[in-house]
Amino acid sequence: MEQYAIKGGNPLVGEVEIAGAKNAALPIFAAAAMTEETVYIDNVPDVRDIDVMLDAMRGIGVMVKKADRHRIVMNAGNIHNLTVEDDRCKKIRGSYYLLGAFLGRYKSAEVVLPGGCDIGSRGIDQHLKGFRALGAEVIIEHGLIKARAAQLRGSHIYMDKVSVGATINVMMAATLAEGMTIIENCAKEPHVVDVANFLNSCGANIKGAGTDVIRIRGVARLHGTEYGIIPDQIEAGTYMFAAAVTRGDVLVKNVIPKHLESVTAKLLEIGCEVEEADDCIRVVAARPPMHTQVRTLPYPGFPTDMQPQITVALALAKGTSIVTESIFENRFKYVDELARMGADIKVEGGDTAIIDGVGKYTGASVTAPDLRGGAALVIAALAAEGFSTVDDIKYIERGYEDFHLKLQSLGAQIELVETDKDFQKFKLKVS
Repeated sequence: MEQYAIKGGNPLVGEVEIAGAKNAALPIFAAAAMTEETVYIDNVPDVRDIDVMLDAMRGIGVMVKKADRHRIVMNAGNIHNLTVEDDRCKKIRGSYYLLGAFLGRYKSAEVVLPGGCDIGSRGIDQHLKGFRALGAEVIIEHGLIKARAAQLRGSHIYMDKVSVGATINVMMAATLAEGMTIIENCAKEPHVVDVANFLNSCGANIKGAGTDVIRIRGVARLHGTEYGIIPDQIEAGTYMFAAAVTRGDVLVKNVIPKHLESVTAKLLEIGCEVEEADDCIRVVAARPPMHTQVRTLPYPGFPTDMQPQITVALALAKGTSIVTESIFENRFKYVDELARMGADIKVEGGDTAIIDGVGKYTGASVTAPDLRGGAALVIAALAAEGFSTVDDIKYIERGYEDFHLKLQSLGAQIELVETDKDFQKFKLKVS
């Protein structure tokens, strides 16, 4: 089984190009199935979750063609099945966006209950509430979410809690509903805005995306379009913190600095130098990080998907830091693995990590528990003294394109290996 072999101790130095946002691409693919005309989508990341979603869509009759590595051509004019139950879809969260898309276009959809990383409860109650408010009957049976409506009518919907998935799903269904839909207490994440912009480019009438109130006037049909996905703010933030942890100097290119303001603010707070330009950010870490406090919040707050990365940095800071996770209750699974490298972190109540900084990490064999926790463990290994291996990298490959290759380009000593013999060869080569 593949794993990363890493020799730590090299500061990351250089430039890295950020791919398109996976969390925008998945719902945009679903939204592309709402028109029978051809759609061209650029800046698509080449990661495993994307492949799973596209394979599932091929399986129900969507024509999907890779024009090149980062450009997808789709045509959903000949969909022959409104039931999506591909076993692999259970492993990705994005498959449930086909509910809103198909309910809007066909007034009927059946999608397997979604999975994703085991980082805590991610209920779908707000999705179902929104669909029902639009006039759909929704049930869950035999592992499928089934939604049907004779007709969808606009409605006034107040989300009981901020939910990215529910905001996007209900927005898609409402796009082809009759009349006006108002969704309050919406998620404001950049990928919510990106999906709304994509739909508008197809002829939808959506206003307010990026605020907590979205207004959607239903249209009769959508048409084809050509669209480029926004850069991945979480991939960008990961490399920014990798620079901080390894005391490096990294220019992160193809980003929207506005999307990264909360990350930039914390990097400045822990003592990094940060320089911004129109589409890039440079992070320089000349000294060890300083301690601070962090609380994850919906956008524009500090992202839950960046919580493991900042914790890895704070575990090397002098003094005590506190990280509070307010989004997912099971997001500290990587802490036990980080302790193998010497981190001193106590998790209290499941949602608060009390971090006493240590002077250094030491190499160890660790296992990625999920996507972002796995990436954070790689960052820790890059800063550690000696050799490390990171197992279960399938999680990391779900959301990071060419992760080890991009790190290599920044001077990291990291390789993909499959056997202990490969690992020994790597040790000999880099020693």
